[in-house]
Amino acid sequence: MAILTKRTQINDAALDAVAHMPTRSLPVLISGEFSSALNDADYMRIAVLLAKKSYQEGGCPIGAVIVDNLTKRIVGKGHNTLVQEDHPYNHGETSAIRDAGRIDFSKTTLYTSLSPCDVCATLLYMRGFSKVVVGDVTNASGNESLLQDKGVAVEILEDPMGVALYAKFREEKPEQDLEDWQGVSAVNNPRVL
Repeated sequence: MAILTKRTQINDAALDAVAHMPTRSLPVLISGEFSSALNDADYMRIAVLLAKKSYQEGGCPIGAVIVDNLTKRIVGKGHNTLVQEDHPYNHGETSAIRDAGRIDFSKTTLYTSLSPCDVCATLLYMRGFSKVVVGDVTNASGNESLLQDKGVAVEILEDPMGVALYAKFREEKPEQDLEDWQGVSAVNNPRVL
C-alpha cells in the first residue's frame, strides 16, 4: 500500500520525499491517485528539490524530472553531479534520462529546474521529448527556441525557490558555474566578452 495517497496533502514535505526516493521505488511511495493530482508546478518543485539536493552535496543546483504523459507517473529523475561524481556532463537532464532508461521519450515531459545547456537541449530533441518545462530562465536561457525549432513544446514555469537557489549558487561559486556550462578550459582560460 502506497504512503502518499489521494488523501495526502501535496506540499514540499511530500514532494521532497518523492525527490529523494529512488525512482524504481516510487510505486511503493506514491499511489496512482496521488500522481494524478500532481500538476506542472508540483513536478517543477520536485525538480527544484533535486537541485537543492545537488547544492547541499556541493554541486550545481540543477534537477530534472521525467513524467509519463498518460499515467502522470515519474519515470526518471536526477540532479547535477558534476562535482559529486567528477563527471563533466552529468547534468540534471542527462541524469534523469539515464535514470529513465531506454523508453519512448516522445510520450513524456521533462521538467528541468534551469534552462538546458547546449548538450542537454540537443539530447532532449534527439531523444524525441514531446515537451520540456523550464523552471528558471532568469539566471540562464537560450535554448528554448532551439528546442521549439526542433519540434519540442517548451513551457516556462519559473519556480521562485529554484531561481533564488541558482542565483545564490552563481554568486558563491562562479567558477563552478562556468565549468558546468563551458568546461574546465573556460575556467582556466577565461575569455573577455
